[in-house]
Amino acid sequence: MKKEKLDRISELYRLSRQRSLMPGELAEQKKLRDEYRQGYVKNLTQQLEHTELLRPDGTKVRVSDLKKKNNGDIAKS
Repeated sequence: MKKEKLDRISELYRLSRQRSLMPGELAEQKKLRDEYRQGYVKNLTQQLEHTELLRPDGTKVRVSDLKKKNNGDIAKS
């Protein structure tokens, strides 16, 4: 997310602490926050897909491989 958008999120937050936001500002704040959350989740998902777990026997297993193998239930392995 661009710095200008992050700055705008902060600005809207500061405004909300001083006064009630207008409907247009609330909609903008919600849109920006949702965009930020989507980017955050996408980044975290990419990190986890490339993360490897080290098993006690010394083998490495990618989290994404465990997810595919167990239909998302990592506890099965």
